[in-house]
Amino acid sequence: MKITRATLLKASPFAALIAGFAGGALAISPISPLAPQRDEAPQQHRDGDPYLQLAQATPLVRATPNSRGEVQLSFAPVAARAAPAVVNVYAQRVVRSMARDPFFGRFSAPRVENSLGSGVIVREDGIIVTNNHVIDGAQSLKVVLADRREFDAELVLADQRVDLAVLRIRVGNEHLPTLPFADTQHDLQVGDLVLAIGNPYGLEQTVTSGIISALARTDVGISDYAFFIQTDAAINRGNSGGALVDMNGSLVGINSAIFSESGASNGIGFAIPSEMVRRVVESAVAGGRTVVRPWLGARLAAVTQDQARSLGLPRPEGVIVSELYPRAAGERAGLRSGDVILSVAGADVRDEGAVRYQFATQRPGARVPLVVLRGGRQMTLTANAEAPPGGAPDPRELSGRHPLSGARVVTLTPATAEASGLDPFADGVFIQALDNRGVAARIGFRPGDIIDEVNGQSIRDAAQLDRAMSQSSSWVIGVERNGQHAELRF
Repeated sequence: MKITRATLLKASPFAALIAGFAGGALAISPISPLAPQRDEAPQQHRDGDPYLQLAQATPLVRATPNSRGEVQLSFAPVAARAAPAVVNVYAQRVVRSMARDPFFGRFSAPRVENSLGSGVIVREDGIIVTNNHVIDGAQSLKVVLADRREFDAELVLADQRVDLAVLRIRVGNEHLPTLPFADTQHDLQVGDLVLAIGNPYGLEQTVTSGIISALARTDVGISDYAFFIQTDAAINRGNSGGALVDMNGSLVGINSAIFSESGASNGIGFAIPSEMVRRVVESAVAGGRTVVRPWLGARLAAVTQDQARSLGLPRPEGVIVSELYPRAAGERAGLRSGDVILSVAGADVRDEGAVRYQFATQRPGARVPLVVLRGGRQMTLTANAEAPPGGAPDPRELSGRHPLSGARVVTLTPATAEASGLDPFADGVFIQALDNRGVAARIGFRPGDIIDEVNGQSIRDAAQLDRAMSQSSSWVIGVERNGQHAELRF
């Protein structure tokens, strides 16, 4: 994984018109899988599926070593307990590449690529969780257990938004070893010892040790619901999807990314917390094709030092509500613009990402307590954990002699925006996909572009956009990309 800088598409007049659309922010990438052949509140979670219970562990005793004998104590019992539940995940893809033949010239030839990652057994009947980027695009999947037995695996659910995937292997009546979920909200602290278990570079069942370096990393641009656990336990290619476990042998998180310029471990690794992992697995075993994530429906901003002083806070904490979506969960809970949310479901929050994560990990229908500061007085409101409104309008394929021909567009609602990583408060229509041979793609439009105006007329839905494009021979199109707006003339 290398740090990369986003760049503009330069070879089109569209890109020239919107030269400021793509910023230069640094990004952290997921751990690349090894490719050998390539040049409610947490207490609510204790109920439900008996296979997915939180670890009922003895509280960890935190103490520094007092003798040489204590320094020489071993992690072997923890590794022996946890390692059997960590597996190899092999993903096979068929790709087409251009080849040259002396008789037939250049032609497209199929080629098989294999990639390797790790996974964790979380249910005795063969449910395994891994990273989505390990299995993305695979035509076949194979899982190899710690005892070297091999099984074909089927994909149950893939969640690109949080980079998790759930697999199933058929084991009959056998009960496989599993890892229980740790309660990271209450039991995990910076400095706690952890083990990372996986298959780096194809080396099976490798265990590395470290500590929790930081919690609640929301500024790591890897997924849409960033709330990562940071560790200095060595994590390398092939560790993706492996386990980060505590000293009780419970699953703290799924190892997903590293911060590195060389692609090798630099002592800064990131794991998806067990609360999010558990929600995705619950959705998968319940038969869901997607994960329903509750949405508060509030636009939020972190409290600055000056704002904290004016609010009477001893330090910058919480987030200020700047806007509420009509009749969404936040407004119906009694939130108002100007309120400062200090905690969600018992967890302190310091930025919008933390609020989104805490709310998104609640089960739909749960009652979520919000501690709010209003007018110098603290109060507790209760919000319903519910999906964003608006449903899922059908996409519309645009065709004809106009600049958006070849684009598949969808009406923006909070539900479609959240599912696509867009601003749920935005109005208009967004491009969901493009035909690479179509006019829109050749001009330089991209998936995720929001169309909010055509020839001075506000666009509210996909049908209206289709009519506006078809009924004119020249167009002024209002486009939003990455928070920046431009008017494009054709």
